[in-house]
Formats: sequence, C-alpha cells, structure tokens
Amino acid sequence: MTLIVHRSFPTSTAEHLKSGGVMPLLARLLASRGVTEVSQLSANLSGLIPPNLLTNNQAMAKLLADAIITNKKLLVIGDYDADGATATAVAMRGLRAFGADVDFLVPNRFEYGYGLTPEIVALAATLKPDVIITVDNGIASVDGVAAANALGIQVLITDHHLPGLETPQAACIINPNQHGCTFSSKNLAGVGVMFYGLLCLRAEFRARGFYTQQPEPNLTELLDLVALGTVADLVKLDDNNRILVEQGLRRIRAGVCSQGILALLRVSGRQPQMVNAQDLGFYVGPRLNAAGRLDDMALGIKCLLAESEVEATQIAQQLHELNQKRRSIEADMQDSANISLDDINVTGQFTISMYQSDWHQGVIGILASRIKERFHRPVIAFAEAGDGLLKGSGRSISGLHLRDALDLLSKHQPDLIVKFGGHAMAAGLSIKQVDFERFQQSFEVVVQSLITEADLESVLEVDGGLSNADMTFQMAQALENQVWGQGFPPPLFYDEFEVLNQRVLAEKHLKLTLKSRTQGASVVDAIYFNHADFLAENVQLAYQLQTNSYNGAQKVQLNVRYVA
Repeated sequence: MTLIVHRSFPTSTAEHLKSGGVMPLLARLLASRGVTEVSQLSANLSGLIPPNLLTNNQAMAKLLADAIITNKKLLVIGDYDADGATATAVAMRGLRAFGADVDFLVPNRFEYGYGLTPEIVALAATLKPDVIITVDNGIASVDGVAAANALGIQVLITDHHLPGLETPQAACIINPNQHGCTFSSKNLAGVGVMFYGLLCLRAEFRARGFYTQQPEPNLTELLDLVALGTVADLVKLDDNNRILVEQGLRRIRAGVCSQGILALLRVSGRQPQMVNAQDLGFYVGPRLNAAGRLDDMALGIKCLLAESEVEATQIAQQLHELNQKRRSIEADMQDSANISLDDINVTGQFTISMYQSDWHQGVIGILASRIKERFHRPVIAFAEAGDGLLKGSGRSISGLHLRDALDLLSKHQPDLIVKFGGHAMAAGLSIKQVDFERFQQSFEVVVQSLITEADLESVLEVDGGLSNADMTFQMAQALENQVWGQGFPPPLFYDEFEVLNQRVLAEKHLKLTLKSRTQGASVVDAIYFNHADFLAENVQLAYQLQTNSYNGAQKVQLNVRYVA
C-alpha cells in the first residue's frame, strides 16, 4: 500500500517568489522544495561557494602547483562508476591544461575492489608516479595510503564519501564530509570536489603570476563532465550543485562539450540541444556505468576524453552494447530473485538480504534497487567475489542510514563484515560466504532496532492537482528547463481522470487519452511506461507534465507514474 502525501509549501514564500517574477505554479513548486529567494534560481557561476572555503583546498593547490612546476609525474586513481569516471576525466583534462605530466588508473572492480588498496598502489608503482591523486575515493584508504607512503609516493585525496574512524595519512585531503571541514555544502559529488580543487589550483597559479603573459585555462569547459557526474551519482541538488548542473547542461545544449557526452546522447536517442538533467541520469549515466559494471571503466573514461567525434562514437557504441548486455543480465537476475521472493513472507521482515551463486557482482546494486522499489525495504544483494567471499550491494529507504546500520552491526559482531562503506541510501560490503545466513539474520535484528513498521510504508509525495490552464506545452517546457534531481525532485501532480481511450504499445506500454474530472477540462494524451494492463474508466493518477514532439507536432503529454 502506498500512502499519497501532498507536499506543503509556505504560502508567503510562494507569494514572495511570484512577486519576483516567478510563474505562480513554479513558485508553489519551488517553495515546497525549500527555495525562499529568487536569487537561488540564478545559475551564475558567481553564485558558487568560493573554492577557498573548502577545507585544505588552498594547501592542496600549493602541493599540486609545486608538483606541476617541478615536472613530477602525477597519477589519477579513480572509481569505477559514472562519478568516478567523470572525476577522472575532469582531473585529466584540467591538470593537463595546467601543463601537468599526468595519467590515470582505474581499478577493475572484479580484480581489485574499491578504492586505493595496497594492491592498487603496487600496480600504480609500476608506472613510477611521484604523486597519486585519488578522485571519488581515498577517504577510507588507510592501508593503501600507508603503502604509497612506504614507497615514497605522495598521496593527495579528493573524495566526498563519509570518513571512517581513522583518517589516511595522506599529504592532503579535500572532502566536504571529512571531519572538521566547514564547507557549507556537503553534497558535492566526487567530480565536484575535483573541479573545486582545480579552481583553487588556478587561483594559486594566478597568485604566482603565471598568467601575466599567457592565457589561463578555461575551467568552465569541464562543466559538462561535472554536471553528468553530479546527476549520475544521485547527490542532493542543493543550490550549489544546481548551478554546476545548469551550467553543464547549457554547454551540452550548445554543443561545446565532451565529444563523449554527445556520442552517448546520440546512441541513447536523445537530442543534445534539448538535454535535461533527467537525460543525464537515465540515459547517459547508465551507459557510462555499464563499463564499470561489466568490463573496465577505463573504456568509459576514454569515451569522455575522446578528442574526435569518430573515436567518441565508436566507444559510445561499445558502451551502449555493454548496457544492453547489463540490462539482459539484470532481467535474468530479477526473474530469479522474484522466484526467490515468492518463497519469502516479506511482510514479516524489515529487510531483504539475497544471494545466488550465478548473480553478476557488477549488477547486484541495480537489482537491490529494483527489489527495494517493489517492497520498500532495505535490500542487500550478494554475489560471489572469489576466495570464499561474497560482495554485497545495498539500497535503503528513507529513515534508515544504511552505512550507519552496517557500522552498528560491525560493532555488535566485529568478525561478521570484512569491509563496508557507503552513504545513507547506498552501501557496499564484503562478507564470508559461510556467514551469509548469519548476516541475513543479524542485519534484520539491527534494522528492526533502528526503524519502525511505519517506515516500511511506501510514501509518494505529490504536488497536488494541475489546473487546465497550466496543462500546456509552454508550462511543460518551463518545468523541463528547471534542474530537478535527487533532493530536488521533479514535479509530480495528482488528479482524477476519465479514461477515454487506451491501447498497448510495443506489448508493454499503455497509451492513454484522458480527460480531467475538473470543470471544463480538455482532453490530453498520456503514456504509462512498462504497464500493459488496462485501467478502470475513472482513475486517480500521479503524473509528470512533459513535452512530446513527434513528426513536427509539439504537444503536451502526461507521464503516468502511479495509479491509485
């Protein structure tokens, strides 16, 4: 059962936004999402939090500048997801623009696992770097940093993940979430942290007088990559992140961006000049992630670094094919998971922990997400990782901080979890295969101590009804031009409709003709994706207002998300 909750908003705030020139409907939507001033809607880069306010960023800039000036060899070590790939690409492009001798290495998740491990340091050492720069990882790499220090390799950490009890002994760390950091936005993605590092590096070179006789690097050229990584990593789109994303989207729409992003949009069937944040999250991000899930994320990074359209298109096609393979593997895993779930009395459980020997460890995170969406419970899916270990990927629900729950479990039973890390809503871990059932039971006990049955009820937040006057193509365009995403959700409206006509498209989507039950309402088209069963004559629907351009015609369309 899903509980429909209507978002409230301060009427005075909505009126204040309207008086500043914001459309009435948009004013209501923004007020309900915490926007209080029109200035928060500005996408000017001058509105970014200054880079010198990120703790240790100026010290990091001095170390990087010294390394570049003395021709030291730099090695960027990234992560194998879209955030890590974009952060690596930003580091490579940005540092090269400053004249650095820099290369990158990204761990193959199936061989080395996550982060700057001693094994990765040993591999990196064969490339003889003077300095290792981590992006989107490193804050938990105590042993890896120690191994690098022992080899005389300086380590600079750029990360955004939550720290553990012990901090690595790196030469410098920038991370808005590290202990003692006073940076006002804790929501930078890994790519955002690296971008902030480059901003401070440019300021350091300015202070040293490097640009009196030569032009300085234009770091805005990296914002398309920053936007992609920020959206794909599902970090909260606070005011600062919305500026980064909007600026990146503008570059993509203008075609002055990474050839790799343009190629990934093309193979996804999206038009770059009309791209929005959701396109980055639903189409580009998954294709980039497919490299890290099934193959080697180096392929994705090479796509983002491609200089020519031909090279970018070739790699993007490979990524597209990998994503199709990933979807096929996921579908098979989901089918087998559903069979297993049929044998479980889920209503009597607070958690779902699952393992099957033939599951692919690159896809278990997506599987956990799908099962969580279906049952609205914290889910951890495990796959074999070799050497008698299982690798787990978890997804949580609102109300349960997943990493904290795993931390509590590890304190109760120190020998149960080999290693873990993550965020409130997603985490990864490793356990011994023989301990799966013990973990299953123990995780259930810990979660039951942290949340109540009420937390297990699925809640759908909606923005109320939409008037006939607002159900227009122009309004849909205005909504699509806003940056929506994690922590700043796209508008979801809720109304009662009469179903005038319905038919199934491609054997799995429902095409609808609807008429609102309000007085004088007009007829509108709608689509209900991945739903082939006919609806009742009168229904209550949660839906998004979207544009639909087909054969030169531009119309408004409702995207049905839920039927009450």
